[in-house]
Amino acid sequence: MSEGKRSAFIERKTKETAIAVQLDLDGSGSAEVNTGIAFFDHMLTLFAVHGFFDLTIRAQGDLDVDGHHTVEDVGICLGQAFSRALGDRAGIRRYGQASVPMDEALAQAVVDLPNRPYLVLQTPALVERVGAFETELLPEFFRAFCVHAGATLHLHVPYGDNTHHMLEAVFKACGRALDQATSVDPRRTGVPSSKGIL
Repeated sequence: MSEGKRSAFIERKTKETAIAVQLDLDGSGSAEVNTGIAFFDHMLTLFAVHGFFDLTIRAQGDLDVDGHHTVEDVGICLGQAFSRALGDRAGIRRYGQASVPMDEALAQAVVDLPNRPYLVLQTPALVERVGAFETELLPEFFRAFCVHAGATLHLHVPYGDNTHHMLEAVFKACGRALDQATSVDPRRTGVPSSKGIL
């Protein structure tokens, strides 16, 4: 495993958003998140708590338009933070998976960190909004994250009735799966690939 603390700071400023993300992969699950979208803050907090990531996110966006730019750009920055914190990815387990229930809903997350982005997201029909969060932005967030983290991520909700419950289970499962995938395997001395590079 490469030496040094596995952490990263990412800052992104556009005409639409201003975002700062601080990430420590080997944290305790401490989260301070403020995106201006309370439900999104709640989901990102759960992601960090259950993934044991220390995460600080400060985002200001054009919420008077809608939440799209803010949610997508947070995904970009969070993905970049993961990629930077992982470095050359030597020594990591690379794969992770988790299933998380939330009352009547179940979410499954399976992740690979091969530096090849891909997202599969399957859920039952969701209501249009939970609080101020537009649920059509769910794939936008995770797609942006995958592209910039170099992650292949499969998220599946086989059943559920309550949209809040389904999304909460998704973010928790994703955090737990990424905790596994980013963790250090003491048996691994190099990059986890037969190619010798990720």
